[in-house]
Amino acid sequence: MPIKISIVDDDEGIRASLATLIRRAPAFKLVADYPDAETALKDIPRRKPDVVLMDINLPGMKGVECVRQLKALVPDVQFLMLTVYEDSDSLFNSLKAGASGYLLKRTASARLLDAIRDVCSGGSPMTPQLARRVVQYFSKPPEAESQVAGLTPGEREFLDQLAKGYAYKEIADRMKISIDTVRSYVRAVYEKLHVHSRTEAVVKYLRG
Repeated sequence: MPIKISIVDDDEGIRASLATLIRRAPAFKLVADYPDAETALKDIPRRKPDVVLMDINLPGMKGVECVRQLKALVPDVQFLMLTVYEDSDSLFNSLKAGASGYLLKRTASARLLDAIRDVCSGGSPMTPQLARRVVQYFSKPPEAESQVAGLTPGEREFLDQLAKGYAYKEIADRMKISIDTVRSYVRAVYEKLHVHSRTEAVVKYLRG
């Protein structure tokens, strides 16, 4: 049985290039391609591909949120993020949302096809550099629980929302607070947990 693939990317050229690659590859079948998350969210549960190649920086709903919602609807579908971003926040937010792999768009065609096979076999393909970041985050010794214990209920709720991958503006709307209050939470949380990025804050909070 061929591996069924769907593509979600707003760049028409990249989408066409990926579609051509999949169509020409033996044992692969292109099911559909989409220019935005909203269309993909409506159609993918009906088509049920094996793997979805998902861009992160989509117009409207972002790729991470699309994966989060689709994973709840079609848990057996594997999501492989394709992005130009090699930062830890995008990586960890994607993995928390349910993605199984994370590759840069400049990845060679042969490597991408191998990654699709890998993700279908239960693997989590990503570049060696990104894999090293994952190891570094989870190989650090546990921090003192007192740092997390010192957080206020509001700061804990803020971190809960952050751990789910929401942007600051979305957190302000969900918590019904101002963006200035969100920024004050950011400063307080960074200071109390002795961290310098949202990913570090979330990882330390979840450990605590």
